[in-house]
Amino acid sequence: MGGLETAKINYENWLKDPYFDAETHAELEKIKEDEKEITERFYMDLEFGTAGLRGIIGAGTNRINKYTVRKATQGLANFIIKEKVQDKGVLIGHDSRRFSPELALETALCLAANGIKAYLFEDLRPTPEISFAIRYLGCTAGVNITASHNPAKYNGYKAYWADGAQITPPYDTGIMEQVKAVESYSSCKTTDKESAIKAGLLTIVGKEIDDAYIAQLKKQIKSPEAIKQYASKLKIVYTPLHGAGNIPVRRILSELGFKNVWVVPEQEQPDGDFPTLPYPNPEADQAFDLALALAKKVKADIVLATDPDSDRLGVRVRDAKGEYHTLTGNLSGAFLADYELSRISEKSGIPADGKLISTIVSGKMGKSIANHYGADYVEVLTGFKYIGEQIRKYEETGKGTYLFGYEESYGCLIGTYARDKDAVVASMALCEAAAYYASKGMNMWDAVVALFEKYGYFDENVISLTFEGIEGKQKMQEIMETLRAGQPAAIGSFSVLAKRDYKLSKRTLIADGTTEDIDLPSSNVIYYELQDDAWCAVRPSGTEPKIKLYYGIKGQSFEDAEKLKEKLGAALTEFVGV
Repeated sequence: MGGLETAKINYENWLKDPYFDAETHAELEKIKEDEKEITERFYMDLEFGTAGLRGIIGAGTNRINKYTVRKATQGLANFIIKEKVQDKGVLIGHDSRRFSPELALETALCLAANGIKAYLFEDLRPTPEISFAIRYLGCTAGVNITASHNPAKYNGYKAYWADGAQITPPYDTGIMEQVKAVESYSSCKTTDKESAIKAGLLTIVGKEIDDAYIAQLKKQIKSPEAIKQYASKLKIVYTPLHGAGNIPVRRILSELGFKNVWVVPEQEQPDGDFPTLPYPNPEADQAFDLALALAKKVKADIVLATDPDSDRLGVRVRDAKGEYHTLTGNLSGAFLADYELSRISEKSGIPADGKLISTIVSGKMGKSIANHYGADYVEVLTGFKYIGEQIRKYEETGKGTYLFGYEESYGCLIGTYARDKDAVVASMALCEAAAYYASKGMNMWDAVVALFEKYGYFDENVISLTFEGIEGKQKMQEIMETLRAGQPAAIGSFSVLAKRDYKLSKRTLIADGTTEDIDLPSSNVIYYELQDDAWCAVRPSGTEPKIKLYYGIKGQSFEDAEKLKEKLGAALTEFVGV
């Protein structure tokens, strides 16, 4: 049976089955003449992958709704019971997206119906606080209802394990198998809120965890003297982009004495429609339009933007002439890495087993920073859960001291209180760094320029290519298969030195064809090592219908780096054939 035939059968089943409520039936009635929409909604089950679920909100097997969330939760519950760890409970949180509170409650009620205690946050919370709370409460797992920075039509379901990190082997495959084994939606258990609370299987949480989380952030401060002297002199503009960062970011800055903080009023309140921007992603220039207008008005030193679940942070900094400069995820990550390691080095010295962790697509400045301070540089796959996994290993083995971790997608973590990237602590740390450099007579842009002069003019970029629907999925697969089969000598005018295929776990030297194993989990990524410290990589996104083209260079100056970056970007796009 083809996609349309399967979709029609599934559609009719949902339309007729009394298990699905009247609201769902009414929504499906509206599309009965639209074969394309029926196919997109019902040709497959929304896949529960290593990142959990993420999809468009709506009725259907290939959509995010209370039934697909309930099915995912039933699979999670079955796995927890199979592992005999149900007594520890599960924490559930959510962000500001449409239906996030309702889907979080659905998750909690399904767990409760399976005899597993659920801890449910009273209101929206940032992703890193959810990661922290799992360990704080001693839970066996956690669920976060969020689609991070995706457009408003999306929502998602992130699963975490007891260490506070998103699921990694062997738990990811075990949970996925249990979710797939759930035979029907009607077999998923649920109950009502009142009964769950009365049975002691649902507890609402909030302030106690908020206070404990903020206390942990304060423990990460490296320059309290500079904050005390300069916090009240700095000017900061912040936008939560209608998300969960508003309260915690403002709280931590206020409690540390950063008094001159302006919040973008149009984007202050939680709103899952994100009415002021098409895409609530701090990586996008449009996300800063309102914030920069306010920043220019008040002459802000720093401009900060967090995404809806507040794990990603975008940054703009002002130079002496009043112009604002963008710090990409790689640059803000490297900047904070250098700041944190410099302060650790000065105060207590870098531990002999100190680790700076980043990902395979996060540029090369991080390695230079680690080498400069005598720390080990650890490279992991894309996804902050792999950084969290390293932290867990260091704690379990007693070998390795985590110093800092960051990834290209605008995320980092200072400290080990959480296992996910944290835009709240990053906001705090950037303001702290601004105070520290002010004590040295430098503004933030001066400090960034000094970073390039110290380590080299590294520059990176990412191009995201969208492929939605069935055809898009096939196209992405074709692109990756074509790249996997080839062994190019050059990409444009850039000579290829080696090709890494992380799915096959092989690195191939182009000159003689010799291969070596890659000691990382299998992942659908192809990476090219190029001449003169340049590189590029291609990978399908794990959370969006996109292929991402990553690339980076090292120039002799800002102008040289910009020219090389544009040249490589054009060559890579042509090479991929899109």
